[in-house]
Amino acid sequence: MKLSVVIPVYNEKNTIKEIISRVEAVNDIDKEIVVVDDASTDGTKDILKELQVSNPAIKFFFKDVNSGKGNTLKMGFSQTTGDYVIVQDADLEYDPNDYTKLIRELSEDKVDVVYGSRFS
Repeated sequence: MKLSVVIPVYNEKNTIKEIISRVEAVNDIDKEIVVVDDASTDGTKDILKELQVSNPAIKFFFKDVNSGKGNTLKMGFSQTTGDYVIVQDADLEYDPNDYTKLIRELSEDKVDVVYGSRFS
């Protein structure tokens, strides 16, 4: 079973390296990482270009025109090959260490979707 982690990015220069590092550090799941930059203007694109060179296993995509999170996610979803897909925002709000719990719910309860909440 493989998890596709789609990271939509727009102007996240202060957190993008950290979130990619945290996602990569989740070792107990076979995963692919798909990063889609929505035409960032704050230097995020330059950071991602550097990471692209040192992380060839990560799929990086760069949009020329900002078109919003929905369009960015759609592009990311179209590039996934995993059995499951999760959205990981780049702002460090969600903890990648929770992936295991979400996947367990999907596989054990045989459901089609699981929504995580930081409030419950």
